[in-house]
Amino acid sequence: VQLQASGGGLVQAGGSLRLSCAASGSIFSIFSTYNMGWYRQAPRNPRELVATVTSAGTTNYADSVKGRFTISRDNSRKTVYLQMNSLKPEDTAVYYCNAIRFGYDVWGQGTQVTVSS
Repeated sequence: VQLQASGGGLVQAGGSLRLSCAASGSIFSIFSTYNMGWYRQAPRNPRELVATVTSAGTTNYADSVKGRFTISRDNSRKTVYLQMNSLKPEDTAVYYCNAIRFGYDVWGQGTQVTVSS
């Protein structure tokens, strides 16, 4: 059972990255029932919500990323994405994906995003 995040890297300010988070394991047999989210944690800061997408497809964003980031999901691939545009140095953090539904709360291992100025 795991969430495998990928797509992080080093990018210049103003650039773009697309993160992916693929779910695997028996508890994700019905991936579509999970609410999915992306969170991030910068050094010396608490983990914070970036964006979520519910099982019904409703999205929610932190104010700091609205208009720049887009969360989406592909239930057939059991994958959630985070398209990040117009990246800023303050977006630098480890990004984690999360899957939650009644009785389950699963975290991925994180992927590093570094934005240089």
